[in-house]
Amino acid sequence: QALLVGYLGRKPVPIFERVPLFFVLLLGIMRCFATATVFASAAQVTPVQKVIQLMNGMLEKGKSEKHEEQVQFAAYKQFCDDTAVEKTRAIKEANEEIDSLEAKIAKCESTISKLTKEIAQLDEDISVYEGDLKAATKVRKMEHSDFVATRKDYTESVDSVTAAIALIKRKMYNKKQGATLLLQIQSTDSPAVIGKALAAFLSTAETDVGLDVTAPEAAAYEDHTGGIIEILEKLKDKFEDKRTELEKEESNSKHAFEMLSQDLTNSIATSKEDRSDKAQTKAKTAQKEADAKGDLQDTITSRDDDQTYLNDLVSTCKSKSDDFEARQTLRAQEIEAIEKAIEIISSASVSGAADKHLPSLAQTGHSFAQLRAVTKNENQIRVAAFLHEQGTKLNSRVLSALAVKVSEDPFKQVKKMIKDLIV
Repeated sequence: QALLVGYLGRKPVPIFERVPLFFVLLLGIMRCFATATVFASAAQVTPVQKVIQLMNGMLEKGKSEKHEEQVQFAAYKQFCDDTAVEKTRAIKEANEEIDSLEAKIAKCESTISKLTKEIAQLDEDISVYEGDLKAATKVRKMEHSDFVATRKDYTESVDSVTAAIALIKRKMYNKKQGATLLLQIQSTDSPAVIGKALAAFLSTAETDVGLDVTAPEAAAYEDHTGGIIEILEKLKDKFEDKRTELEKEESNSKHAFEMLSQDLTNSIATSKEDRSDKAQTKAKTAQKEADAKGDLQDTITSRDDDQTYLNDLVSTCKSKSDDFEARQTLRAQEIEAIEKAIEIISSASVSGAADKHLPSLAQTGHSFAQLRAVTKNENQIRVAAFLHEQGTKLNSRVLSALAVKVSEDPFKQVKKMIKDLIV
């Protein structure tokens, strides 16, 4: 170092004056390197061992990184497995929910269809019941009108017969008219016809009292007053019986109508109530169906999202797994290559030759070229070539970089210093 400082501190001199000094400096540098080599030899560390140490360091680093990657990938794989299980379970539950919702929707649709038919039938029944009630009411009014009119006829006929009997008993009538009345009441059963005949008889009987009738047909009935009274009394009884029977029929008809009307009214009310219940049930079922369809759509969307996520997860995890396996294979091959290189350079012939010749060359002051030839031996070149070949084959930047380091000249820095001095 003192020589270099002294040399560099002096002013420039001609080249012929600098040459001896240059060799002095070169000799000093070589002695320094030789001294360092001796110290390295004394410490049992040769350049070959330095290379071995370098490769051992790379080997341990490769093994460590390989193990760390295994740990990291194990955690990632656990995440993939756990997430896949969770998503698979969610998809399975979603499919089960979808089946349940579809069954619920189908049941709702069936119920709605059934209720729609039942409601339509109830509407028809209500219409029929109301029609029957309206018709029965109309018939009942007609029957009651007929009853009132017929009862009135029977009542008037009974009254007329009663009056005629009283008149005949008092002999206050025209004999000819009496004979005519007798013929009329014997020829019909109609209370209206008989009533009219009696009314005519009563209206003219008293005005014609005392008039002598000489007609043959009238004379035939002059002595039959008792027979006329008997006939009229029977007719009166007949009319009264008819009226009583008519009143009984009216009562029965009225009762039957009331029963029918009540039954139809109850049927209408029950049908309307039943229809209202079914309509409400239908509306609720329709709401359930709508809710189920909404839930179904949400579940399908969620299921599809989970399926997409699971597919992406499986694809990504597989890709990363493949990448991991490839890296692990590459690292294993790199480790194997480094171990092979260490085996080559650590063989007894290589390390022994370096240990034997390198220190002696440094101590005896052999030439720089000889020293370089020993430090960079053929096996070192073989190892560098082997590592370079494996790096190219495996596409490994680690092995390629290691090959460069192994092939480096240990005197590279010394030569650079000398080159700088010359320049």
